[in-house]
Amino acid sequence: MTENPDLTAPPSDLSVPVAIEEEMRSSYLAYAMSVIVSRALPDVRDGLKPVHRRILYAMRESGFTADKPYRKSARAVGDVMGKYHPHGDSSIYDAMVRMAQSWSMRVKLIDGQGNFGSVDGDSPAAMRYTEARLAKAASFLLDDIDRDTVDFQPNYDESEQEPTVLPASFPNLLVNGATGIAVGMATNIPTHNPGEVIDATLAMIANPDITLEEVMEIMPGPDFPTGGTILGRSGIRSAFATGRGSVLVRAKAEIEEVRKDRRAIIITEIPYQVNKATLQEKIAELVRDKNSDRHIEGIADIRDESDRSGMRVVIELKRDATPEVVLNQLYRFTQLQTSFGVNMLALNGGQPKLMGLMEVLSAFIAFREEVILRRARFDLGKARDRGHILVGLVIAVANIDEVIRIIRAAPDAATAREELMAAQWDAAEVAPLLALIHDEGNVVVDGKVRLTEAQARGILELRLQRLTGLEREKIQNELNEVAQKINELLEIIGSRPRRMEVMRDELLAARAEVATPRMTDIADYAGDQDDESLIEPGLMVVTITRDGFIKRTPLEVFRAQNRGGRGRTAAGRRGDDVVVRSFNAHTHQWVLFFSSGGKAYREKVWRLPEASPTAKGRALVNLLPDLGSDEITAVLPLPQDEELWDSLHLVFATASGGVRRNRLSDFQNIRSSGLIAMKLDEGDRLIGVATCREGQDVFLATRKARCIRFQITDDTLRVFAGRGSTGVRGIRLAEGDQVVSLCVLNHVEATVEERTLYLRAANAKRRAENAADEADAEEVGVEAEEVVLEEGSALTPERFAELEAAEEILLTVSDGGFGRRSSAYDYRVSGRGGQGISNMTLSGSKRGSAVVATLPVLAGTDVMLVTDAGRLIRVPVDQVRVMSRQASGVTLLRLNETEAVTSVFPVLEDDSSDEEEAGPDGESGGDES
Repeated sequence: MTENPDLTAPPSDLSVPVAIEEEMRSSYLAYAMSVIVSRALPDVRDGLKPVHRRILYAMRESGFTADKPYRKSARAVGDVMGKYHPHGDSSIYDAMVRMAQSWSMRVKLIDGQGNFGSVDGDSPAAMRYTEARLAKAASFLLDDIDRDTVDFQPNYDESEQEPTVLPASFPNLLVNGATGIAVGMATNIPTHNPGEVIDATLAMIANPDITLEEVMEIMPGPDFPTGGTILGRSGIRSAFATGRGSVLVRAKAEIEEVRKDRRAIIITEIPYQVNKATLQEKIAELVRDKNSDRHIEGIADIRDESDRSGMRVVIELKRDATPEVVLNQLYRFTQLQTSFGVNMLALNGGQPKLMGLMEVLSAFIAFREEVILRRARFDLGKARDRGHILVGLVIAVANIDEVIRIIRAAPDAATAREELMAAQWDAAEVAPLLALIHDEGNVVVDGKVRLTEAQARGILELRLQRLTGLEREKIQNELNEVAQKINELLEIIGSRPRRMEVMRDELLAARAEVATPRMTDIADYAGDQDDESLIEPGLMVVTITRDGFIKRTPLEVFRAQNRGGRGRTAAGRRGDDVVVRSFNAHTHQWVLFFSSGGKAYREKVWRLPEASPTAKGRALVNLLPDLGSDEITAVLPLPQDEELWDSLHLVFATASGGVRRNRLSDFQNIRSSGLIAMKLDEGDRLIGVATCREGQDVFLATRKARCIRFQITDDTLRVFAGRGSTGVRGIRLAEGDQVVSLCVLNHVEATVEERTLYLRAANAKRRAENAADEADAEEVGVEAEEVVLEEGSALTPERFAELEAAEEILLTVSDGGFGRRSSAYDYRVSGRGGQGISNMTLSGSKRGSAVVATLPVLAGTDVMLVTDAGRLIRVPVDQVRVMSRQASGVTLLRLNETEAVTSVFPVLEDDSSDEEEAGPDGESGGDES
């Protein structure tokens, strides 16, 4: 047992102190470069990683070629592991298996027999059960490897020599692609159609200045062995130009009717590198998980009917499902549509380099030219050696008697060889031959020539049968053939166009063997798949509550109900929460949200949370996370046809009296985090936004019972070009006053006299109608026109009817709980920026000290009043009399001494409801709601 070393002793002469940081750095870099160069990245020249190259070379050396019988895979793996690849047999066998899989390789390099796995991800059988040999296409990578076309290097134990690269005769890197993860870098090169790749190479050979666009006309994009469809060309263009790009690949699917009233989606091709079995499991999982945001509805059954004739996955649908929507959901949420990230990183000159298509083709052409040049030089040397021997044979045949004499006189072969080399032979017959084959081995002096050692050996090995006349003629013919071959090789070596011609011929020969029809289609595609295609089109009822909850409910949930039905709950409420806004919209319709802080948000209706009629929905602050403490002051559903947006404008109003008009199209692109819609001064807030058209009127009401109405024209309120301004003054406010309401009214051209006469007549008509409501309507047989129109009035019945049809009614409510309705004709149109006119008479605290809101109301609707004490009352607007705009109104809500009304809004409910069982006369027995 050895003693422990003395760690405090000085180092010996053989030890060198090294900083641990430096040692770790150098060791890691050495490891990283080893992985990059010797394991993970393919070579741009033959498109192979070292393990694939060693497998192909070892199988060739062992004679497992395409014209020989299959041999056990274990034999090939053993040869590779024992001679060239110092790693485990599993990694070698996995690489070998992949080269034999038709769904992994565009052109198979290994011809396998047995179970080599499946597209479902099944593992191949053990190597002792499978058999393999080189495929025919592999010969185009290995041909001429023994003719000094490539460099060789010692294997891991220096007992064998292995090629550093294979003399590939077609661009295998592009044809079969590559995938690999190195240290700090990775490669992901897609497969391409072999015929197109070779045609593109030929085009570059013919025109070295060819552009990428011209090459892409020949080679439009990747061609995956599993087929599918590539969406769009922008990703391909980026990948070919820079080496990086994203290619969107989609499965091929058809919609078939499998039986009566039942349709199914038939998947016949899937994206590259997608596991079919895992894909089916994912689809089933999304169908089962009903709580997931990616839940797919409408699928009744999934089955795999694939066989030897091809792939066929049947996704049977329910009767009420829309096949196109289900298919789009499958594309969105499963690997039926994937993105192939192209990263064309390969070794070029031993260095990893990101290359575009043109660089890869140029590198291959340069490499192939070098192979042809080296092969020509090798063949030239062999041809010259053979020609040199043939010259010696010609000399021997011409001087056969002297040759025989020297041989018979020599005691042994060595002496005979020396005597033949020492003799001088007549050069008259061989001098032209020496020039013909460019032989520099024989030197002619004074018409005489001496034999070289190689020629002397060839003469001694000459069989007597070659001395016959026929054999002498064969020697001369062979010499002529060698001379012709030498001249051709010299031409190839000396002429680049000739080398390009040879390369073209060899590429055409490879194309005839490996070219196949394109398997992957390329379809024009505008951009990423729109989520709208995943949603069933239809109408929705969108409701928003006072406390900021929003939801959408399919309109068909609210079915028509007979008169007198009980109705149904339109929204679930928490405490005293009530619906403040409700509108019908299409699922693919945009909705704009405006906050009190001046920000705009935009969402499609289908993005709003869907809920049942009794659910409360989702908080807007969660839907619009950047809303913060602001409140939504306006919600505007926009026209589904975006071409109409240019004809619509938005009018903004702030609490300080500012207004601004913008085109609706200015809010066409809004980020998910919102967009500044209007710049506000410190302490100001946005109180309303409304859509408007040229010629309509803006109506502003203030807290201190002032209001103003002005027409929307370029002179009064121009269209602002940007969103960053504060706008212009809409109304001049008194100290302490602020705007509380904004609405847009229709502009009606009427003189002051017409408006005055109409208001007088309309009020008289309403009084008559009220009297008719209080008495029996049949006993009040008075025509309205007879009541309201005085004889000789300037207002004709026709003009009265015209003004009545265009009349709008405004409801004004004070914080004291009083309110009244007024005709919009009672508010004259003036210029923008004035102090306005009186909107309501506020006479003390009993009737209120401030106006809460002024809003247009329709007959037959209700409004909701909310107090600061949390009390609510729902009031039918028909119970509120139409009075003069200066009237104080009637009591809408009786308040406590310290209580005040804080908000007023229309109660918006859908007319449609669940159908009730009706009685014999068509009426139901419930109360109206």
